[in-house]
Amino acid sequence: MVQLRVLAHFGLPSSAGCAGNRMLAAMACALTPPDRRTVIDDRPEAIAAFLRPRPVRELPGVGAKTAATLAECGLHTVGDVADVPQGTLQRLLGARAPHEHAHGLDTTIVDPTPAPASLSTEHHFARDELDPAAHRRVLLALADDLGARLRTSSQIATGVTLTVRNADLSATRHSRTLPEATQHTVLVARTAYAVYDSLGLQRARARSIAVRADALRPDDRATRQLTVDADDDKLLAIEAVADRARARYGHQVLYPAALAISARPTSAPHQHRSGRPDDTRGCRPT
Repeated sequence: MVQLRVLAHFGLPSSAGCAGNRMLAAMACALTPPDRRTVIDDRPEAIAAFLRPRPVRELPGVGAKTAATLAECGLHTVGDVADVPQGTLQRLLGARAPHEHAHGLDTTIVDPTPAPASLSTEHHFARDELDPAAHRRVLLALADDLGARLRTSSQIATGVTLTVRNADLSATRHSRTLPEATQHTVLVARTAYAVYDSLGLQRARARSIAVRADALRPDDRATRQLTVDADDDKLLAIEAVADRARARYGHQVLYPAALAISARPTSAPHQHRSGRPDDTRGCRPT
């Protein structure tokens, strides 16, 4: 029925995998041609018949590094992994999930509720930009915009996704969960910086950068970890003052001092100018 509805509404053929848990269904679907279905029976022998011949890299959570580690030990198929005692495999990989997955076990809960909403903002460079400092200035501007929009809409984000589109039109995307769900610019910016640094794009020519606040929820569910470091409290106090000024005089009246070297945007939120990269401590009036 789902396949028929997809075809009727979008004119697209689709594949379907059916099994007793999400992992098996996803693996079956990945191996199924369009307009076809693969059904894995709940019987243990049927699950074993499907899983055991598969290459170990098809198991969820087994990337290239883990697959290489297993291959060095002569473990190339899911059946090979299933035959290794769980304790041995856990000492080898430091995790018990691969052994469970190799036996067709998956504890992932299927949540039928819609995926939480997100907010995103993007900057397109006038020319392909190589300078990492310019990249970081844009990250701060984008985080400032997202933080303001989150606070205005009374929402908090639990994660951040960074997308960098390169000069060759390829895209690098990475997500990270925030230490705590937040709507504050400084915390969103720190996470965006950390994700950017992890991508190793210091010599990449960026055509555009986008930051997305993921898994939004109402801000009345926000919690904050207490700390003896008062620096963040000062930043959040400045942010609250800036929000009140912006609400009265407009978004451009106050903004992070690091962005003061060039003009702030005056129209669409996805267009941002650059400034100094890392200083989120002050605001400067226009």
